[in-house]
Amino acid sequence: MSRRSSRSVAPFDPPRAQRCGVVARACLLALTGALAAALFSPAPAQAQLDDSSAATYWRRERERMEARQRSLVQRPTRMIRGLAPRQGFAREGEPGAWRNPALARPDAHEGAPRPSATHAAPSGAAETAPGAPAAPPFTIAVLGDNVGLFLAQGLQEAFADRAHVVILRKARENTGLARDDYYDWPKAARELLAGPQKIDAAVMLVGSNDRQPLREGAQSLDPRAPRWREIYAARAQAFADAFRDKGVPLVWVGAPVMQNERLSAGLLELNEIYRETAERAGAGFVDTWEGFVDERHRFTMFGPDVNGLTTRLRASDGVHFTRAGARKLAYFTEGDLRRLMERAAPAPAAPEAILAPPAATTPEPLRAAAPPEAPAVVVPARPDKGPVLPLTGAALSPGGELARPLRAKDPLREGDARAIVERRLLERRATEAPAGRADDFSWPR
Repeated sequence: MSRRSSRSVAPFDPPRAQRCGVVARACLLALTGALAAALFSPAPAQAQLDDSSAATYWRRERERMEARQRSLVQRPTRMIRGLAPRQGFAREGEPGAWRNPALARPDAHEGAPRPSATHAAPSGAAETAPGAPAAPPFTIAVLGDNVGLFLAQGLQEAFADRAHVVILRKARENTGLARDDYYDWPKAARELLAGPQKIDAAVMLVGSNDRQPLREGAQSLDPRAPRWREIYAARAQAFADAFRDKGVPLVWVGAPVMQNERLSAGLLELNEIYRETAERAGAGFVDTWEGFVDERHRFTMFGPDVNGLTTRLRASDGVHFTRAGARKLAYFTEGDLRRLMERAAPAPAAPEAILAPPAATTPEPLRAAAPPEAPAVVVPARPDKGPVLPLTGAALSPGGELARPLRAKDPLREGDARAIVERRLLERRATEAPAGRADDFSWPR
C-alpha cells in the first residue's frame, strides 16, 4: 500500500459544516456584544456616584438647596390655641423666602436701638453737621396685624440713615378689630399711650384677618350685615380717638390688595371704613392699593420696587411681602412721617449778634475832583405805530402824485389810475418804468 493511501479521509458532510458555521457566527456575535458592553457601558457604582448622571445630579442639587434653606430659614413653631381666630393668614413664608427672625416674635427687642453695623448711615448722608447738637429721638409706633410687621420692617430700612428715629414694632399676628375677645386694639392703644414710652407718631395697618363673623353678645354677625359694619366702624373710631385725645399724630395705612379676589373685595370695603375714620379723627390716610396691582388693576406678584427695578414684591401665599415689597409698602407712608418729623423738630435758634470792636479812626486821604459828566443823550421815544396816511391824500414827495380814481369827464393822462388799468388789463401792454427805478430792465442802460 502506498503512503497516500495509508491516511483515512472522512467523507464531506454538508449539514454538519453548516451547523458549525452557525455556531461560529453566534459565538462571534456574543463576543462582540460583550466587548462593546465592557467598553461603552459605565459601571453600576459609577452611575450611582458620578455627577454625569442626570438623575444623580438633580438629586444632589436638591439636597444642597434643602440644606441651604434649613441653614438660612428658621421656621418658628408657634401654635395658638383656644382664642385664636378661625380665619387668618399667620403661616410662615415658603422656604427660601425672605423672613426676618425678629418678626417671628414682635414683642422681642421692641424699641431697641438698631445695630450700627446693620443700619449704618451711608457715606455722605450724615444727618447733622460735626459739632452740632444731636436731634431729639422721634419714636414711631407701628401697630396692626401680621402685614403690619412687614410695614415695620420696611420703615426700619427707610429710616436707617436717621439714628434718632426709633421704630416700635407693636403689631401682633392673627389680630384685627373683629375679634376683640382675642386682642382688643382700642384697649392696647390706650395702654400704649399711658405707658412710660413717649410716642411721637403712630402707624396702623390692619384688615387681613377681619373678614370673619363678629360677635355681639351671644349673636354672631356676618361681615355683610349692616350691623357688622357699624360695630367695626365704632371700634376703629375708638382706636383713632385714643390717639387724638393724647395729641399723637396717627397715619392709618389702607390694606393692600391680596391674591384672593374675595378677600380683596372685602378689604376694599374695610378701606372705606378706615378712610372715613381717619377723616373724623383728624388722622392721615395712606392708600397702598395701586402700588401692588398691574396695569389692569389686578393682583401681581412682581412690580417695580422703590428704585424702579422690576422684582418680586409678594410672597407665594398672596398675602405677605418680600423684603423689596415691605420696603415699597413703607415708601407710601414715609412721606407723611417725614413731614411729621419736620413739624416736630425744634426751630433753630437765631445766632447771637457779635459786636465788633470799633476800628481806629484814620484821616481819609484827599480825593481829586471828578471830571464833569458828559451831557446825556436824550433819545426821543418812538411811538408804537406811525400816523395813518390816506391813499387819496396830498403827496409828500416832491413832484409826486398818488393814483386817484378818474371821473368820466377827466382826460386820460399818463400815470392816472384809469390809464394804468386800460393799458395793463385791457390792452395787455407793459408799462415802461422810469429810468433808474428798480423795475427798469431796459438794455443798455
